Amino acid sequence: MLLLVKYTLLYMVVLMMVALGGMFSERSGIINIALEGIMVIGGLVGVLAAKFLALTPVWTVVISILAAGLAGMIYALLLGYASVHLKADQTIGGTALNILATAIAMVIAKRVNGTQAPKLDYVNAPFLFSIGDLELNVFIPLGIVLLLISYVILYKTRLGLRLRSCGEHPQAAASVGINVYKMRYIGVMASGFLGGIGGLAYIIPAVSIWNFEQGVTGMGFLALAVMIFGQWKPFRIFFAAIFFSLFRAMANIADSFPILKELNWPKEIYNMMPFIASMIVLAFSSKKSRAPKAEGIPYDTGAR
Repeated sequence: MLLLVKYTLLYMVVLMMVALGGMFSERSGIINIALEGIMVIGGLVGVLAAKFLALTPVWTVVISILAAGLAGMIYALLLGYASVHLKADQTIGGTALNILATAIAMVIAKRVNGTQAPKLDYVNAPFLFSIGDLELNVFIPLGIVLLLISYVILYKTRLGLRLRSCGEHPQAAASVGINVYKMRYIGVMASGFLGGIGGLAYIIPAVSIWNFEQGVTGMGFLALAVMIFGQWKPFRIFFAAIFFSLFRAMANIADSFPILKELNWPKEIYNMMPFIASMIVLAFSSKKSRAPKAEGIPYDTGAR
């Protein structure tokens, strides 16, 4: 049971942070399909920081997390520039960034590793702590703090109100003096920051070596499903992340959990479960989904 709690919390905080990032972007009007790629870049830079920084454990954790968030933010700006200034198709741009991110990570990992294997090893002990027999990681309390901050920013601040207005009706927002371009850049940058940290949170706590050829194994796309199922609202996203994480955790405990062990199913089936669940859930809930009205629509100052 402790293993189920451990892995559920591990995946929950990843999905929640990345989905919150997607929420900020889409609330501003930019569809962020590039969450998968942002996670890869953030995870790569964070791992490199953890691997090469000769600092105390506390500072290693702090700098690695900040480096991952900053890298994700910078990478997300590519999507922001293409979507805001070039008015490019946001879905195509995000897909291209996903492909590019894995390629970049593989090239850098091979250079750092000095072989043809795009793998990096690192020490993850500074990121882990225990409560009794339950092993946890620093991203869990950090994720809860970021969840609360996201809620406050989105619903209790002027910035959040302006951000939401740009995702619903940018022309109306512009008519009262709101800089729509600026708000959309802020949304995309927040998305990149949270997505980058989410990438590091997925890679570094569970193992001490990562093969960047596999990217982040579809967690960015699963986070998109969490965001949609959570209706672009922070606390709903939190509960949606727990729901999908339970399915994802089954693959890790299938060999040690008595009920699952008796089923004798291949591990691949458990790996597929969260994605199957996402398709089923979205199929039944899509009619009730209320996405921001202006998401995916390039802002045109002349439109009304």
